[in-house]
Amino acid sequence: MFLIKNRPLKIVTLWQIYFALMVVIGSSLYWGVEAAISGFLGVAVSVVAGVAYAAMLSRHKGYSASGVLRTALRAEAVKLLVIIVSLWLVFVMYKGLQPVLFIGSFIVAVLISSMAVFVPEKIHK
Repeated sequence: MFLIKNRPLKIVTLWQIYFALMVVIGSSLYWGVEAAISGFLGVAVSVVAGVAYAAMLSRHKGYSASGVLRTALRAEAVKLLVIIVSLWLVFVMYKGLQPVLFIGSFIVAVLISSMAVFVPEKIHK
């Protein structure tokens, strides 16, 4: 979490981690260990990609519009690359994968990451 300096991205990452814990507990109770691992890996792909995205944004030092846009596009490209490589690695390396749970938890985690726009940057007291 120390790589993420943006408060909304930090909070959304915590929400994703909480969701991962719920997926692991719930799926292990109902479907077993392989389902829990599959669900966790789905969330983990989204969390790792989100952390890579946030780390790229946190390194931004320029204040021009073109600098901000360039940084945002680079961060998005890194995030997509991490997602593609991670999904491929999981499908190739984990033989006990349950694809429906894996992809389902990945999709929900991505939806959770999109909720960062609703988290205020600063808390008003």
